[in-house]
Amino acid sequence: MEKIRIIPTKLKGTVLAPSSKSMGHREIICAGLAAGTSVVDNISMSKDIEATCRCLRALGVVIEDVPSKFAGRSALKVTGTGKLRAAEAGADCGESGSTLRFFIPLGALLNEAFTFTGHGKLVSRPLNAYYDIFAKQGLEYATAEGGQLPLTVNGRLQAGLYQLPGNVSSQYVSGLLFALPLLECDSVIEITSELESAAYVDMTLSCLAKYGIKIINENNAHRRYLVRGGQKYQAMDSNVEGDWSQAAFWTVGGSLGEAVTCSGVDYTSLQGDKAVVPIMEGMAADISVQGTDVVTISKTTKATIIDGANCPDIIPVLTVLAAVSEGTTEIINAGRLRIKECDRLAAITQELNKLGADITELPEGLIIKGKPEGLRGGAEVDAWNDHRIAMSLAIAAQKCVEPFTLTGASSVQKSYPEFWQDYKQVGGKIEVLA
Repeated sequence: MEKIRIIPTKLKGTVLAPSSKSMGHREIICAGLAAGTSVVDNISMSKDIEATCRCLRALGVVIEDVPSKFAGRSALKVTGTGKLRAAEAGADCGESGSTLRFFIPLGALLNEAFTFTGHGKLVSRPLNAYYDIFAKQGLEYATAEGGQLPLTVNGRLQAGLYQLPGNVSSQYVSGLLFALPLLECDSVIEITSELESAAYVDMTLSCLAKYGIKIINENNAHRRYLVRGGQKYQAMDSNVEGDWSQAAFWTVGGSLGEAVTCSGVDYTSLQGDKAVVPIMEGMAADISVQGTDVVTISKTTKATIIDGANCPDIIPVLTVLAAVSEGTTEIINAGRLRIKECDRLAAITQELNKLGADITELPEGLIIKGKPEGLRGGAEVDAWNDHRIAMSLAIAAQKCVEPFTLTGASSVQKSYPEFWQDYKQVGGKIEVLA
């Protein structure tokens, strides 16, 4: 299903949120690093999660499908030895930035050559923070021209002081947090400026603690992490929590449609993307959290200032909401969206403007002049091979006068393969063209 026609219709009903892709990565990795067998349940399988499983298998971890206790979900039986080995010469990370950045430090524990490959935009996504570390430690590595994939690492990380700027991806910090406890001696990760997307590091710390790894976040300030060496991951059974980044599509969907309930999310979660609730409240949306449900009802929304530093994944769909709200919304601190699966600031601007929105790009954000009367639609738009752009444009259809054609609909396989099924479940109308 690569090209579809989306017919404007109001969404109404209930959707079960997929399990968190971010926590899924972390749970499966921690289970794989333990000696023994764990069962990780309530997994929403996607291309990115499959990439993480491939990498673990390449490092000697046995992963088997087992029956899930949750309808429509997957469960994995993960058996690790507690000692990584290169069972294969390398691993294919697909298009998953999380997978690649989480596994590079693990690959650098092997003390032998191990090659990371990838596809699409991942091949050129920056990895300079790791290259700087390797250069300082004298660890051998080789890349394609311009630092692109494939990347081969050959050596072993050394315990010690690791310094990283806070404006790089938090995935570098998480990657080091997975690997450094397995070294013999203690290490310190020092963040030299305010850490963006700190909530993602909190998620990593929480998962590590669950699997028996102790990290000290000094003064809870996200500036120094004290990592004791010689630690061992403990096998355990666990369920992956619901995904707020995917729930955001349905919260905005309900606000633009009639009423949508997204179930299976926990507002006590550490996920930074639960910020969709206060952000939408600040836009005068009718949104409420009721236990493990988040409910939105149709209401005219108003402009605001949205800071994307700690919740970059929900910016595209919030741009849709701002595009049909009263007044002018400004999105700030969102420059890192340019180095995701695509340049998301450019993509959401160009494609929504084709539908009749009025959005201007800034280097680090967007200016969105809202059109509460709605958008015209009637164009051919492209997902830029980016799952979040595809889903955001689908949600925007509710405020269009005319149907429009979307190319790249299959990109949702990366994180949310059931999206179009769920979209139709709450009243969305699509026609498959190719």
